[in-house]
Amino acid sequence: METIATAGVSKGALWTGRVISTLCILFLLFDGITKVIQERHTVAAMAEGGYRVGLLVPFGITVLACTILYAIPATAVLGALLLTAWLGGATDSMVRMDSPGHPFLFPVVFGVLVWVGLYLREPRLHQILPVRKGR
Repeated sequence: METIATAGVSKGALWTGRVISTLCILFLLFDGITKVIQERHTVAAMAEGGYRVGLLVPFGITVLACTILYAIPATAVLGALLLTAWLGGATDSMVRMDSPGHPFLFPVVFGVLVWVGLYLREPRLHQILPVRKGR
């Protein structure tokens, strides 16, 4: 069996990844908590999106669980995969709502940030998704 050496992550990349991930985590915790406590703006957004208000708490618990998995280093990749699915659903909801402008880009960009933050702080991802430098 071939052994693959783990490439180190530079201090700058590690801290940049931590900052990006922390900002994503804080936003997602805020999103989940506002759903669980049924904050009035969140209730209004659910109704506008065509979802039953009774789904608010289960949605909040789901996003909180995924975010906690993302925040724990040992389960961060699983958390990122689950958050990608969650944000895909959010993208679909935004497209279906047909709001003016391009609000569907927010969950797409946010999903990219979840993975960029993880990639910068997780050297094992560099083996799976190598970034080639020049030719």
